[in-house]
Amino acid sequence: MRAPVDAAPTAPEASPGAPQRSDARRNRDKLLAAALDHFERHASEASLEAIARQAGVGIGTLYRHFPTRDALILAAHERWVAQLSEAAPELLAEMEPVPALRTWMERLATLGIQRRWMADAISAAAEARGGAPSPAYLMLLEALGRLLDDGRAAGAIRGDICAADVLLAISGFWHVNLAEDWQAQVQRLLDLLMDGLQTLRA
Repeated sequence: MRAPVDAAPTAPEASPGAPQRSDARRNRDKLLAAALDHFERHASEASLEAIARQAGVGIGTLYRHFPTRDALILAAHERWVAQLSEAAPELLAEMEPVPALRTWMERLATLGIQRRWMADAISAAAEARGGAPSPAYLMLLEALGRLLDDGRAAGAIRGDICAADVLLAISGFWHVNLAEDWQAQVQRLLDLLMDGLQTLRA
């Protein structure tokens, strides 16, 4: 009697959860993109229902990814910070270290001023972390550190300056009075900060 022919190997079954995970990632990305758009246009008045509609999902899907409004605000904040942090090496490739540093700090100051309605959500998250640094803060620290390092390497930035101190100084910019010409005030504050950061010049 002839031995049975071995059956051809079958492909492993796909994990039942894989499509859902992929769909979940896509839904989260769509929700975050819609949130960035609505927060940009409506700030604290942005509607979660409108965000879900723009993303093409139900409000229940939004809450599965972002259980609270603050969770969505924090995710948007981190995305904006990530974009700003990624701009640091791009600026250094386009200009000298000192103007690159000033341009980046101006963008950070503007981001903080225009998004300061997010402050309550950010503060609540900081309390929940018990003082541990947030991912957004660590991204800013790394980006600013690179800008300062390039400035020091060029002999243009003082060697005793650390990124954490500069971030703390910039956070003071976020209290400008929006009813006045805050852009001009930011430029004056940047002048003061840059004078303190740069090495003595003849």
